[in-house]
Amino acid sequence: MITADLHTHTSFSTDSDTPLEKMAQAALEKGLKTICFTEHMDFDYPGGEFFLDTAAYRKELFRVKELYRGSLEILFGVELGLMDYIAPTLKKYSESFDFDFIIGSAHQVDGIDPYYPEYFNTHGDRKGIYHFYESALAAVRAFGNFDVFGHFDYIVRYSHAKSYSPADFADIVDEILKELISRGRGLEINTEGIHYGLGWAHPHPDVLKRYRELGGEIITVGSDAHSGDRIAYCFDTTQEMLKSAGFKYLAVFRGRKPEFIPL
Repeated sequence: MITADLHTHTSFSTDSDTPLEKMAQAALEKGLKTICFTEHMDFDYPGGEFFLDTAAYRKELFRVKELYRGSLEILFGVELGLMDYIAPTLKKYSESFDFDFIIGSAHQVDGIDPYYPEYFNTHGDRKGIYHFYESALAAVRAFGNFDVFGHFDYIVRYSHAKSYSPADFADIVDEILKELISRGRGLEINTEGIHYGLGWAHPHPDVLKRYRELGGEIITVGSDAHSGDRIAYCFDTTQEMLKSAGFKYLAVFRGRKPEFIPL
């Protein structure tokens, strides 16, 4: 049983209205032992929509952490929006707080979030997906102070592709995975992909298997929950998914250090 959810959001993230304490209570009620809050911090997002008040967030997290001491472990995390041209800003920020865990995620390409239809209307599906991966690779090469790469194929959620296959993008996918492995960075399994009806968690099972084949070992599990009901979403099926890909351990990060837990 997976008892740690390492990717969650509260009202400190622009796209959630659930208080942090309420999310903690939901995690406890679902039987989790550990929850990591990973609020959005996207320095480059248009209009500053996902800019995090990190000091206020940290203060509230540590207040709730004390309330739940002995019953639920609460970890201090952040989800950074990666873009190559803001690498110096990301470096300075990531070193300014005592995070337990940092997720690095690609949310934009050329200043556009693929969530918005204009991205695929401009690029089309195949070119749009490939260009997303090119941007992600450039970002990972420019900045490495994160622990895992989040929702690897986030882009597919919003494409019109009915039969996405990582094999169609094998060259660029391999480049990203090799870069992560060479830097000692991991991948997360993000079960939000199942919620979006993709039929699989991010990353696609073929990407997960390829990461393992290339020597990748660091895997975390997160629901990407923005409300209490989505915490630990589909965790019951995730363990078998990992085993079938050849993994024997999960990682939980504390103080930016992974602890490996047998599956």
